[in-house]
Amino acid sequence: MKVMIGMGCDRNVSLETLRQALAQALWECGLDVSAVAGLASIDKKHDEVALLQLAQLHGWPLYFYPAETLAAIQVPNPSEVVLRYMGTPAVAEAAALKAANAGMANLLVEKHKYCGADGKNATVSIARI
Repeated sequence: MKVMIGMGCDRNVSLETLRQALAQALWECGLDVSAVAGLASIDKKHDEVALLQLAQLHGWPLYFYPAETLAAIQVPNPSEVVLRYMGTPAVAEAAALKAANAGMANLLVEKHKYCGADGKNATVSIARI
């Protein structure tokens, strides 16, 4: 089984925080990094260093989508806060589903939240392709 990872994060998050969040989310659905086909996020994160490093580290393609595209995707956990700051009610869940070209039934991990040692937050969603 191959999956796409949707990721949202605070600005200037550390690579270690993203790695931990991803490891926990993969563990939650019984998978490891070998199942990952790529990463996806909102286009506002196209210059987020840790996200770029994570994709490069594993040789994964990285997809970025505009807020309007993500906002059109139905998700189980929309957030008013995310909508206010990002212009879409979901980043991780919507990006995972968009990248996997899948519907909500293929969402293996909805919205795994993690706060790292750096005090920054990351959210991870996993969708089956």
